[in-house]
Amino acid sequence: MSNELSLDIDRSPLPTRPPRPIVLRAQGRQHGSIRRVVSPSDLGELIKPFVFLDYFEFEPTPHDLFGMHPHSGIATITWLLEGGIRYEDTTGKSGRLPVGGVEWMRAGSGVWHDGSMAEGDHLRGLQLWIALPAELELAPAESQYMAPSEIPAVGPARLAFGAYEGVTSPTPSPAGMNYLSVNLKKGETWTYTPPRGHDVGWLYVHEGAVQAAGESLSAELAVFEESEGAIRVTASTDAGFVLGSARKHPHELVLGRYSVHTSREALTAGETGIAEIGALLRRAGRI
Repeated sequence: MSNELSLDIDRSPLPTRPPRPIVLRAQGRQHGSIRRVVSPSDLGELIKPFVFLDYFEFEPTPHDLFGMHPHSGIATITWLLEGGIRYEDTTGKSGRLPVGGVEWMRAGSGVWHDGSMAEGDHLRGLQLWIALPAELELAPAESQYMAPSEIPAVGPARLAFGAYEGVTSPTPSPAGMNYLSVNLKKGETWTYTPPRGHDVGWLYVHEGAVQAAGESLSAELAVFEESEGAIRVTASTDAGFVLGSARKHPHELVLGRYSVHTSREALTAGETGIAEIGALLRRAGRI
């Protein structure tokens, strides 16, 4: 009998930790071209430090997608699944990010950034926010834009940030968190055994359908039970998904309009930094 449909492309030793069950599933809410999957005020509290996730899909437009806007206290990670963007930020960087590329933006004490669609491209991707630890939430802003060739691969997975199976991403991400993008062919199985201490685990299926913990998932988020158990995924069709794991963020989330901090005092400092940069942009006629 052919075993084609049960191919396991994870050749590492089978995990000794038991797989963890799914405790919550969510499809998110559609707002025009954007599907808001996770917000800091809802599921972000459950899977922090991952506090926000948008899936977006735009048709070609000559206009800015989001306009110049600020953040503080977080890092934003934009992963382009289709199309490219032109970017600019107040750390002084600008350029074009191609399909498959990743933007890492540590907002820290305050940053403004913008993005517009590259001409003629249908744009599809994901934006994730992570809550920064207290020692970094007011650090100087820093950005990094990675072409697909700069994103390390671990089997069928590509590592946007973190360290996994002896591979480390070049992004300056805080310790204790991983974010991966995985593509599987129909019938392939991939097992993720998280690093010790990564008790938060989730995945979002953006293409096709998969089976995980005995459940079928398509165009939705699955949150796994807090543990160090393995996550095993089998593709029911050709499929793509992102997966995050981390040590649980130990602080309550203190929210501003574009910011997430660990305390009211830190939020005030971050919003002050945003306002100061905004004043400079206004004087320059940028906003």
